[in-house]
Amino acid sequence: MSTSQSAPILTPLMRWFMFALVLANIAGQMSPMLMPIYLTQLGASISQVGLVFTLTSVVILALQVMGGWISDNIGRLRAIAIGSIGGILGFVALLLAPTWQWMLVALAIYQIPFSLVGPSAPAFIAENSTEENRGKVYGLTGTIYQITGVIGPALGGLLAGMWGFKRMLLVAAMFYTVAAGLRIWMATAVRSPEEKQAAPLSLASFKSSLALMAGALIAGGVITWILITDGIGDIAFRMSHELQPLYLQRIAGLSIQQIGLLGSIHAVATMFTPMLSGRLSDQYGERLPIATGFLLTFGGYLIFLRAGTFALFAGAWVIFGVSAGLLEPAYQSLISKVVPANRLGMFSGLFWSSLGVLSLPAPWLGAQLWDRIDPRTPFVITAIASLLMLPPVWLKFKAPQKAPVAQET
Repeated sequence: MSTSQSAPILTPLMRWFMFALVLANIAGQMSPMLMPIYLTQLGASISQVGLVFTLTSVVILALQVMGGWISDNIGRLRAIAIGSIGGILGFVALLLAPTWQWMLVALAIYQIPFSLVGPSAPAFIAENSTEENRGKVYGLTGTIYQITGVIGPALGGLLAGMWGFKRMLLVAAMFYTVAAGLRIWMATAVRSPEEKQAAPLSLASFKSSLALMAGALIAGGVITWILITDGIGDIAFRMSHELQPLYLQRIAGLSIQQIGLLGSIHAVATMFTPMLSGRLSDQYGERLPIATGFLLTFGGYLIFLRAGTFALFAGAWVIFGVSAGLLEPAYQSLISKVVPANRLGMFSGLFWSSLGVLSLPAPWLGAQLWDRIDPRTPFVITAIASLLMLPPVWLKFKAPQKAPVAQET
């Protein structure tokens, strides 16, 4: 046991994994904040922008449960490699789309890697850490991941401002292709010590795993409360998230470069808190950083709704970043402790798909509130929902003393 204490937190395999993750997500972070603006340049209205993001969410909802199950059975690295090939196809589709209607199709294809990489990455990290230091590992990997948010949005805004969206997407595609090559190499030439032999994919196995995880979601324990609270938060967040760039451009008068810079400011702020979140989770339980994160989110929206200058918006994005840095590692740590290790992929897919079903109409609804009431209305709802998360998080988010992983054979 003493050797494990002196060993580095991240193994060499984990370092390669994180390097590929950073490259892929620099590419992935270059366009999201600017995509709503690009859609309007292609002729979409505010309501149509909301509709685009609502419809493209259907694809990931349809694929994510299957993706998590595939990850549990064939292994995390193999699933990530397959998803990355889909990501390359998605970037090709984005580059070729000539209108906002075709961009809808392209964005749907672009969701493919999320159905496999999304459930696999946190499960891979959990499998390559111990329960005693899992919060620290998620904190460190979360900090490293934020490099993508520092570089991606600012680079995307800079390139889109200088060369236009198409050339920006081309650069993003090049980054992603390199990352996909690394992931394919890892899946074919490297083996994780914790990775099991690939199991056959069968309909009976899928039904069994789905029934087990669906039962856990509605059993009334910690997992159920994670679903309820995060579902409410996800609905409120999706109402306003895709509209943020349009609010910043049309209401606040910020430039594309300034909007991209806000994304980088968010990531820089986020980098300083995942390690703190991990330590707090390991020492005091996950509910402390999660509750603090939601409280900070509420404060950030108060500043956002009153801001009239770039400096004030930057301050709000700093608070949003600190909040995100607290929330993500704590959530991942809590989930890894209450879900059996060999079902983490399936649970992630089913959990996020369940949230997605609940929040599916949220972007469209947020756009309707913008058009019919006031552009601020979706953001007010998000702020209120963040505050309402505090009581259930503090009362219900308590992991059992002994993780169910030990019960698995």
